[in-house]
Amino acid sequence: MIYTKEELLEIFEMPRETYWRELAPQARDCCVRANGEAVLVSALLGYSNICKNHCLYCGMRADNACLRRYRMTKADMIAAGTASADAGFGRLFLVSGEDPLFPFADLLEIVSCLHRRGVFLSLACGEFSPEQYRELKAAGADEYVVKFEMSDPKSFDRLNPSTSFQKRMAAIEAVKQSGMLLASGNIIGWPGQTREELAQDILLMKQLEISWAPVIPYLPAKGTPLAQEGGPADRWLMLKELSVLRLMMPKIRITAQQPGDDLSRGLADLDGNLDAIKAGGNVLFFDLMPSPDAQVFRVIDNRNITGTSHIYALSEKSGLPLDTAAERVK
Repeated sequence: MIYTKEELLEIFEMPRETYWRELAPQARDCCVRANGEAVLVSALLGYSNICKNHCLYCGMRADNACLRRYRMTKADMIAAGTASADAGFGRLFLVSGEDPLFPFADLLEIVSCLHRRGVFLSLACGEFSPEQYRELKAAGADEYVVKFEMSDPKSFDRLNPSTSFQKRMAAIEAVKQSGMLLASGNIIGWPGQTREELAQDILLMKQLEISWAPVIPYLPAKGTPLAQEGGPADRWLMLKELSVLRLMMPKIRITAQQPGDDLSRGLADLDGNLDAIKAGGNVLFFDLMPSPDAQVFRVIDNRNITGTSHIYALSEKSGLPLDTAAERVK
């Protein structure tokens, strides 16, 4: 199923009751048919919250003085990834701010070491050169996340002043050319976003042939300029996006680590996660970092996903099985 912009705009206006009765069940059925009933589980290691960029929406922006900064060592990263693999978690997401002082050679060594453990590795470390993406692929990286965030170039350039839409799209193309899977997506419902822009975001994800949609609704972060402009996003828009993404691209992974009505519970809110699964999402994450550092890996406030307790609680509450095995890349 491929939606037009006009159809997407109609879905955005769909009453909540109609959405739950008609669209969400279609998306969940589509997910189960294409991928099975199990919820995919991935470990997440936010190894540095240092970032050179000044994105107006990100809590880890360079000039956010209220944030304590940290950077993990190569040895600690390998130890954390190895412990996760030994515990039976075959997927690992390495993510950081765009840290200019983290040695790229160390990142290659970490990827190579964890690749030898049979782990499916996704990375999100910022914009690199085409050659560096090829090196990451050669070292064993399976997937790279470059979010386009917003598909309108003027909006992107305003909200991401350290780069440009042209550079971001060039990085996306370089990831695809490297042979790694491309994960990409948008921010849903940031202040000033139009419904037309949101529809175009969804169509761009389809065009890019993504492997994973790491999308969440806009949630204001302390110390950011955009937090002064409004928010949070309407989470029903987020659920509708998850559903149409599932129906448009049945086999992709879609983040189900989503907030509920009580934002203080963060991304570990069981009701929010269950709603996202019913809407077509199928991936949950847990932080490997110790709690003090996990609390300051703060792209958004109140992430609250340290440890696996929320994942097992969701499985028990819903009766859904968990899949912790490594991804099988074709």
